[in-house]
Amino acid sequence: MVTISACIEMLFSEEPDFLARIDRAKEAGLRAIEFWGHSGKDLGAIRARADAAGLRVSSTVVEAQPLATPGDLDGYRAATKAACAAATKLGAPCVIACTGNEIAGVSREEQHAMVVTALQAAAPIAEDAGITIVLEPLNTIRDHKGYYLWSSLEGFEIVGEVASPRVKLLFDIYHQQIMEGNLIVNITDNIDKVGHFHIADVPGRHQPGTGEINYENLFARVVDTGWEGFAALECSSTLPRSGDAIAPFLAIRDKLGMK
Repeated sequence: MVTISACIEMLFSEEPDFLARIDRAKEAGLRAIEFWGHSGKDLGAIRARADAAGLRVSSTVVEAQPLATPGDLDGYRAATKAACAAATKLGAPCVIACTGNEIAGVSREEQHAMVVTALQAAAPIAEDAGITIVLEPLNTIRDHKGYYLWSSLEGFEIVGEVASPRVKLLFDIYHQQIMEGNLIVNITDNIDKVGHFHIADVPGRHQPGTGEINYENLFARVVDTGWEGFAALECSSTLPRSGDAIAPFLAIRDKLGMK
């Protein structure tokens, strides 16, 4: 079953107290939350607040990138181990991995291979921890100029080459609508390689219903596949209260039988 989460770095930002955003997510009707980097955050306090609210934590982030320090497999393993330890403490099922930016003078084929090698080095750590690494393509047109992995299709190729049940793709619907479109086909044809979703509308990266993506049709097809996992609202609110902004999408969630 699909469970809807929310990134409390972007939503509920009207609440200055980070821990109190967990309570705002509960009040809005959500069943899970996530956030970006784990360093510098009181993970015990976050877990305790989420548990008290009856919410899951859906993910955190690997704070290193394969292409940022080429060939530093020990460093990437260490970052993955730290992220998996944080995820375990939070009760989160996955950690998000990014590639970093393209390296000038190095072919895409070589950089592709470097990403595969780094993830293959990290995979046993994730397997031992029971945590899934989810690799995220990002758009290079508007938000992340110079980023290496912009294509979900190349991302699926990388996941296939790594060949670990604990390495999958984070399909960010906002980023992929900008870069590739063809969302339903790209998702459903590769659903076995998807480990996590991010949700925002285009343009603006605001809540669903503010742009061009038909989220009801899209998630109806995802539900039809029987896919299980978290889909997190990683968007900003156009309304003063984030709960009001996401309420129409949560109505779609309930209509489709998601959590």
